[in-house]
Amino acid sequence: MIVSEAFRGKRYAVLGLARSGMAAVRTLVASGAEVTAWDNKAEARLQAGEGVTLADPMAIDLAGFDGVIVTPGVPLNSHPIVDKAHDANVPVIGDIELFALARPTLPTHKVVGITGTNGKSTTTALMLHILQQAGVPSLMGGNIGLPILSQDPLQEGGVYVLELSSFQIDLTYSLDCDVAVLTNITPDHLDRYDSFLDYAASKERLFHIQHADKVSVITTDDDPCRMIASRVHHRLMRVSAKDIRDQSHWPSLQGPHNAQNVACAIATCKALGLTDEVIEQGLQSYPGLAHRMERVRELHGVLYVNDSKATNPTSTAPALGAYPSIHWILGGQAKTSDLDACLPFLGHVKAAYTFGRDGAMLAEVLRPHVAVEQYETLAESVVSAQSKAHAGEVVLLSPTCASFDQFRDFEHRGEAFRDVVMALD
Repeated sequence: MIVSEAFRGKRYAVLGLARSGMAAVRTLVASGAEVTAWDNKAEARLQAGEGVTLADPMAIDLAGFDGVIVTPGVPLNSHPIVDKAHDANVPVIGDIELFALARPTLPTHKVVGITGTNGKSTTTALMLHILQQAGVPSLMGGNIGLPILSQDPLQEGGVYVLELSSFQIDLTYSLDCDVAVLTNITPDHLDRYDSFLDYAASKERLFHIQHADKVSVITTDDDPCRMIASRVHHRLMRVSAKDIRDQSHWPSLQGPHNAQNVACAIATCKALGLTDEVIEQGLQSYPGLAHRMERVRELHGVLYVNDSKATNPTSTAPALGAYPSIHWILGGQAKTSDLDACLPFLGHVKAAYTFGRDGAMLAEVLRPHVAVEQYETLAESVVSAQSKAHAGEVVLLSPTCASFDQFRDFEHRGEAFRDVVMALD
């Protein structure tokens, strides 16, 4: 784990003891900080360990604390901890801010921060793969993989690649990325922001906290990104999916959305000093990201693809555009009834199979456009799609919805899809 003298003798309160919260607790205790921690779940509190005072930050005097650390899942627009901390003149921060504060005590390194509504996970994993293939000490964290604080520090010359959600950016004030990347911005998480403009402004903050000598990589494929690029005054690299004209030699990076991811990754690699040859080798050998256009198996000539990470229509649209003949499985907790982003690609859809809490609503929206069947469970949808798919077609799980009605998270949903598909005969 990361341990830093930056925290010795300081006082922090930690609210929420899931992965990032527990990583923060362990880093702070090991660094000599005084830690008060809380989680509403008793079993989570039992994991806090020695050297931690168990008390709810909402029930104690926060005066004198150096920070209140919350998980990205805590809604800053509605949770009372925000006002309570503000009244005590204590900042509300996250584990990414702790990492930023620890950076001066770590071996010399660089940080790549990647944000955007869609594509940030693939771009992060792709960057890590290219760097590791090139022999550069590197690891990834943030909104993907293990919490950054729980991982051992890199040796000198290393690169930390961080996927950053808007919620994580809201909770950091000191993360001066050597390269900050913005893939795209479309409406999402509007339950956590007053408006789409506020959501976009959250993404933009990543560039405002960069120093002027650092590099920004921003796409020019949508209006919000173009506006942000126009306001960035330091070293700016504008990129576009249109820059990528041939993806045929990158087997795990097909589709228009991956063209945008590749464009971001190439620019970032060049900003870090990697050669064209090294970058191309990494693109060709990239194995793909679990749950994001993941090829599960081919059975009787039918390809089964797990795109469980697609939790909104804008994220699903490129997947529908990647294949010409699709049996589309979708459903869960819908973030919107607006499937307009998917409409241009419905000509690729042979049939749709909806499931989960909002399956009926999604079926109603799609019926004027494609054949639709509605089921209770993901497994029922897969079995039905198999019975109708022919050789050369694709059975695609790309849900457009959150997973929490039937699954722990999108990974659990993707694993369930894999299990059902692997059991088919």
